[in-house]
Amino acid sequence: MKPIVSLATAQPKAAIHDQTALLRWSLVVVFLWFGGMKFTLYEAQGIAPFIEHSPIMSWLHLAFGVRGASGVIGMLELATAAALATGAFHRGVSVLGAAMSCATYAITLTFFFTTPGVAEPTAGGFPAISASIGQFLLKDLVLLAASIVLLGMSLAHWKAARDQSQSAV
Repeated sequence: MKPIVSLATAQPKAAIHDQTALLRWSLVVVFLWFGGMKFTLYEAQGIAPFIEHSPIMSWLHLAFGVRGASGVIGMLELATAAALATGAFHRGVSVLGAAMSCATYAITLTFFFTTPGVAEPTAGGFPAISASIGQFLLKDLVLLAASIVLLGMSLAHWKAARDQSQSAV
């Protein structure tokens, strides 16, 4: 049986750096765009059903109202974008930004189980998912995977730099 080859050992460091940058800056764009949209009435109303039915986030509506809750989420998404962008230049912040991204998508994927209308009854119910809600949420699975890969790469770079600085002492 052949051992599984790690991405880190299968490719030159420059290619891995390029892949990390591609993931990082793609996520930055997503968080900037999504975060900025949270300050519009359109987006606040669009995400209201997800927040309303979430045991993790429903308190936001009680505390801040529909627009305020959306604004809080927008600020968190913009902070995640800032941490991801800064992480291109600072290993510790890279880990923080990737972890924030992972947390965001892990939470939004819980909406799959809490938001009414995810399953499409006319297509036989789950696993058939609705276009407007189910397919909207499904994209977060890929974004979570990208975030996890970036977190792993960020942790590896942070640990390697830490180990290198400790061995130099």
